[in-house]
Amino acid sequence: MIQMKMEEPSFHPVLRTTAKIISYLFHPLFIPIYIGWFFIYVLRLFPEHDEWQNTLLLIQFFVNFTMLPLVTVLLAKGLGFIDSIYLKTPKERIIPYVASTIFYFWVWYVFKNQNYPNEIVMFSLAIFLTSSIGLILNSFFKVSMHGLSVGVMVCLIMILSLTSSSNFGVYISVALLITGLVCTSRLINTDHVPFEVYAGVVVGIFMQLLAYWLV
Repeated sequence: MIQMKMEEPSFHPVLRTTAKIISYLFHPLFIPIYIGWFFIYVLRLFPEHDEWQNTLLLIQFFVNFTMLPLVTVLLAKGLGFIDSIYLKTPKERIIPYVASTIFYFWVWYVFKNQNYPNEIVMFSLAIFLTSSIGLILNSFFKVSMHGLSVGVMVCLIMILSLTSSSNFGVYISVALLITGLVCTSRLINTDHVPFEVYAGVVVGIFMQLLAYWLV
């Protein structure tokens, strides 16, 4: 495993607190919920749905992409398999990675076979592929999960902008801003060295591109 020495730069406490809040708001488990909301309420991929059906679909996103992996982490912590829910070491990330990869494969398989819109199938496949590669890379270094998630997100928005007749300028700007804020926050709180963050973003981008090609 690659060992990287992490220096401890000095930042103002307010800046560190802000960085932690950003890291929580755009946690990898929450990014799919934001994307799901974007699919449902902005792109209107389900025009035939009423408000209650849209809400149920968003709940489905939450259960599949957020709740199940979160429950796995909490169970692993409760059973003593990991020391912290923050998954600070590569060893602690193994069980969540394996469990999440299984969950995400199942979600992609269901979405694909229930004829969901290609945008959702492509996104769910990208999450599965990213989680799988993340598990492999975890054996060598602590690749940033935040980096992986925002890499998928920003690449997805770029792909949608190129394949849609709508103006995605605002959405691209927001996606890039979020990506910059999240990556900077991870570095401010010294959760990762730059290589781990940048590698996560690049891997996320390539996995989303691969999912687009496959779908």
